[in-house]
Amino acid sequence: MTSRPDHDQIWKGPLGPLHPAGLTRPRIGIGGISIESSTFSPHISGDEAFTIRTGDELLAYYPFLAEGEELRDAAAWVPLTHGRSLPGGAVDPQTYLRMKQAIVEGIRREGPFDAFFFDIHGAMSVVGMDDAEGDLAAAVREALGPDTLVSASMDLHGNVSDALFDAVDLITCYRMAPHEDWMNTKQRAVHNLLERLRGASGADPDARRPYKAWVRVPVLLPGEKTSTRLEPAKGLYGTIPDVEDLEGVVDAAVWVGYAWADEPRCHATVIVTGDDPAVIAREAERLGQRYWGARADFVFAGPTASLDEALDLALADDAPRPYVISDSGDNPTAGGAGDVSWTLGRLLERADLQDASRTVLAASVFDPEAVRAAEAAGIGATVTVHVGGRVDPGPRGPVEVTGEIVSITGGDPVAGTQVVVRRGAVHAIVTERRKPFHHLDDFRLLGLDPETADIVIVKIGYLEPELYDLAAGWTLALTPGGVDQDLLRLGHSRLRPGTYPFATTDVEPDLAALVTRRRGTEARA
Repeated sequence: MTSRPDHDQIWKGPLGPLHPAGLTRPRIGIGGISIESSTFSPHISGDEAFTIRTGDELLAYYPFLAEGEELRDAAAWVPLTHGRSLPGGAVDPQTYLRMKQAIVEGIRREGPFDAFFFDIHGAMSVVGMDDAEGDLAAAVREALGPDTLVSASMDLHGNVSDALFDAVDLITCYRMAPHEDWMNTKQRAVHNLLERLRGASGADPDARRPYKAWVRVPVLLPGEKTSTRLEPAKGLYGTIPDVEDLEGVVDAAVWVGYAWADEPRCHATVIVTGDDPAVIAREAERLGQRYWGARADFVFAGPTASLDEALDLALADDAPRPYVISDSGDNPTAGGAGDVSWTLGRLLERADLQDASRTVLAASVFDPEAVRAAEAAGIGATVTVHVGGRVDPGPRGPVEVTGEIVSITGGDPVAGTQVVVRRGAVHAIVTERRKPFHHLDDFRLLGLDPETADIVIVKIGYLEPELYDLAAGWTLALTPGGVDQDLLRLGHSRLRPGTYPFATTDVEPDLAALVTRRRGTEARA
C-alpha cells in the first residue's frame, strides 16, 4: 500500500509587500494548550502528561520561525507558554488552571501585543468543564484587550464553540488526515496574521479584523471515517485551497469535530474568513451543504472487522505479509488510555499463535509495574506478569502473561523503559508510559523487525504514513476502549439535538452562515 498526498497549496508563499499603512515589526505573543481528550476514557491527564515550552524553547518549536526565516524577521515574537500532550483522558482541573494562568499572566506581564498566535488543538476536555478551549480563549482575549488580533491554529478534529469563535479573529485547521500538514497549518495561521498586520489596514484594529462566516453542521463522525485519503473527505478538503484563492477570502477551514467527547460543542464546523461578507457566507454555506449532503457517504479508511475476523484474515496461508491490524478502540493518539489489554488477552488465547512458527508484534500496553518486574528478572528469563487494565479495565482487566523476556530498552523520552515479552508467536510490547507506535524505528529499537513480521498490531485507527507503506494487507479492527469506533455504543447524551448519526432525519438543518466581525455582534441559535 503506497500513497502520498498532494502537498501543493498547503504552504503559503512569501509575504506580500509591506503597505505604507501596515505595521513594520508588530509585537506578537505566542501561547496555547494542545491535547485531545476522550471523556469516555478513565485516564486523567495531569501535569506529567504535558510538555511545557516557554521562551526560546517555544519559539524553536516552530521551524518557520527559525532565525533567518521570513516570518521570524517580520515581527517581534514574544513566546509565552505552551503545553502539549499526547492525547488522553480529560485534563485534571488544577493542571489546566496552572497552564491557563501561566499564559494569562504572561500576556499581562509582557503585553501589550499587536497580535497573538493562539496554538491549540480544539478537543481538550477538562474535568468539570464543557468548553475548555472556549474558556481559555475568553481568558486570553480578556487579558489581551479588544484590539489585539488573534489567530488560532487547530486540529481538524477540534471543536469550535460559540465562545471560541467569539474570542478569535482568524481561525484555521488542518486539511489532511492523517495530519501530515500539522506544522504547515500553524505556519498558515501565522502567515495570515502577518498579512493582516502588514496590509493597508494594518494600523487600524477594526479594519484589519476580517469578517468570519460560520456554519454549524450537525454531524459528528470519527476521524477513521473522515480520512482525506478517501472520498468524500478527499474531494471536500481538496476544494478548500480554491476557496481560499477567491477574491475577498483570507482562509477557509472545515472541522470534523471530536467524536469521543460528550459535549454540546462537538460537531462539524465550517468557517471562512475574509473581507467580502457575501463571498465568505456563500462559500461557508456551500461547504456546509456539501458536508451535510455527504454525511452518509463517509466510510472507514480501511476494511473493518472484529479482532478475531482480522486475525483470521491475517493468518490465512495466502495473506500478504506483513499484515497490519489497527487495534482502534484504545488508540492513544485519539485519547485512549493505552492500557486496555483486551486485544493482548485474545492473542494469547488463540490456539494458532501458541508456537513460534509465526511472528506477531503487539504494540502496546503501558504498565510500569509489569515493566519493573521484567527488568528485575532480566533478558532471557521467563516471567509471569499481569499487564494492563489498571487505568482502563475494559472488558477484562489485567491479562496474565507468561513468557520469555526478549528485550529491555530504557531511555525512551515518551515510553520510558520498554520490554518485549514473547509467548509463542506473540511479542507483547509493554511500556512504562503511554506511547503510540507510528514509526518502524519504534519497533527496531526494541530488537523487532516489522518488515519481516507476519502480523503487526498497533493501537491506532487509520495508519500513519510509515505503517501505511509497510502494510501489505490491513484491517481496522473494531476493538473496545475509550475511543471505540462504534460511537453509538459509547453512550453520548449531551450532544446538540439532531446530530447525525446519533439522530437521523430527513429534515434539512439550518445551514445559513453567521457572519460577524467583532466579538458577540450577532446572536446565535
